[in-house]
Amino acid sequence: MASDRLVVLIAEDSPADRMLLSTIVAREGHRVLTAANGLEAVALFEQERPQLVLMDALMPVMDGFEAARRIKQMAGEALVPVIFLTSLTESEALVRCLEAGGDDFLAKPYNRVILVAKIKAMERLRRLQATVLEQRDLIARHNEHLLSEQRVAKAVFDKVAHSGCLDAPNIRYLQSPHALFNGDLLLAAYNPSGDMYVLLGDFTGHGLPAAIGAMPLAEVFYGMAAKGHSMPEILREMNAKLKRILPVGVFCCATLASVSFQRRTLKVWNGGLPDGYLLRADGSREPLVSRHLPLGVLDAEDFDERCEVFPMAPGDRLFLLSDGVLEAENADHQLFGEQRLLAVFDANRQPQRLFDEILTAVERFRGRAQDDLSMIEVGMMDVGMLSSAPVPFVDTGQQGPLDWSASFEFRAESLRSFNPLPFLLQLLLEVRGLRGQGGALYSVLAELYSNALEHGVMELDSSLKRDAAGFSRYYRERGERLACLEHGFVRFHLQVRGDQQGGRLELGVEDSGKGFDVARVLAEQERLDGFCGRGLSLVRALSKRCAWERGGTLARAEFHW
Repeated sequence: MASDRLVVLIAEDSPADRMLLSTIVAREGHRVLTAANGLEAVALFEQERPQLVLMDALMPVMDGFEAARRIKQMAGEALVPVIFLTSLTESEALVRCLEAGGDDFLAKPYNRVILVAKIKAMERLRRLQATVLEQRDLIARHNEHLLSEQRVAKAVFDKVAHSGCLDAPNIRYLQSPHALFNGDLLLAAYNPSGDMYVLLGDFTGHGLPAAIGAMPLAEVFYGMAAKGHSMPEILREMNAKLKRILPVGVFCCATLASVSFQRRTLKVWNGGLPDGYLLRADGSREPLVSRHLPLGVLDAEDFDERCEVFPMAPGDRLFLLSDGVLEAENADHQLFGEQRLLAVFDANRQPQRLFDEILTAVERFRGRAQDDLSMIEVGMMDVGMLSSAPVPFVDTGQQGPLDWSASFEFRAESLRSFNPLPFLLQLLLEVRGLRGQGGALYSVLAELYSNALEHGVMELDSSLKRDAAGFSRYYRERGERLACLEHGFVRFHLQVRGDQQGGRLELGVEDSGKGFDVARVLAEQERLDGFCGRGLSLVRALSKRCAWERGGTLARAEFHW
């Protein structure tokens, strides 16, 4: 076959042997090139690039060993088999042949059958080498194409996943990906009232398969946080979405936390991640234990979104970590573990250096990365440093209604399971003049609704929150009373009026409770510095005008634009 025809270079100083070899090779259908010494062989190879070389070992001008070395160097990655022609003993010929880069040898006198067989064997080897190189180059091109696509996807992923407030001054974090894509997910965002939501997630596996669920999770997190949804609502939606889209066996261990700088509270839900910690300014710490299954495991009716609530004080810090920290493994296959982490906590004397000390301890212990590793530290921040996220709304380009009123009544069954605040906020933000005050508007709505529900409808006593133990008891009772709520209501009265200078929103929040002594409560709030008692003062600070009527069962606030 024409495709089997080779160009064969024969380098032999004996004319008779050169003629014999040329005749044998030519009769097999190959094209023959001849050289009388090594120097001629090198020159011919450079000019003709033959696919096979029959090289006499001992020749004048340049011997076959030096010629073979030069030919192999010029051939580069391409396999050009060199068969040495030698009268030396077999052992000596084999050693010198291999050292010079030869692939085989043929002892004199030449045997036609053996020579033909060796040529065919070298051709098979050459074709195999060419196939390997071709496949290697194809794999390299495909790999570069894949990496290019992943880099683009990574850039999009980072813009979506890191579009929140991870650059806030009270946050320190580390993400050490085990691959281009990271199975660990770290998100942070403000809600409209300035509370900070933080999500640390760890999907099963590594790389792209592990990160595939991060985009929908980030979409739910950022969208619902910006609209003012509560932690339980966000958790339920994230779990339902992951349960719906992820294959069996893929899920996300996660910790979701909400830090309220105005109320100085921390809410935490931990589903499958290692214990986080609330690090107190006095050096003590409270573990934030995993009490739930990961996101994406349970159906909606079995999912438990209940959160733990802790008081926070200036100097307190939230610390969360992925299992890559505790599962860092050294050369002896020992894990870093919780005890070594706690030892770093105990040895720390400068709170601002704790983050670096943990990193140093992990790096010294493991020596190399085995898993995605993520940590985040969130400090209690002064309210004056808050930077609320913009509240999303659909802008049709029209002014929106400027003369309307509406009232909504939410009764016990709705209060148990529905958060009216995102709905009311989006309705009010149809008024373009209110959009610039979205954060303050949401904060006032949230505070008045919380007071109406907790103190009016459920008759909870806020004085319980004056110490840490009472704080936990308050939120435990809140959950229990809300779960079995059978009676009561909260009403919202909204009235919008426009004028030539702008407009005014009159907001009323009414509850079915017994009311309270407004003057006494406001006077007490001026003196309080505990875990409660800042809500009504916050309403007065954020609204243009506020008042309480009907014995405290109706709160009114105004916003102007």
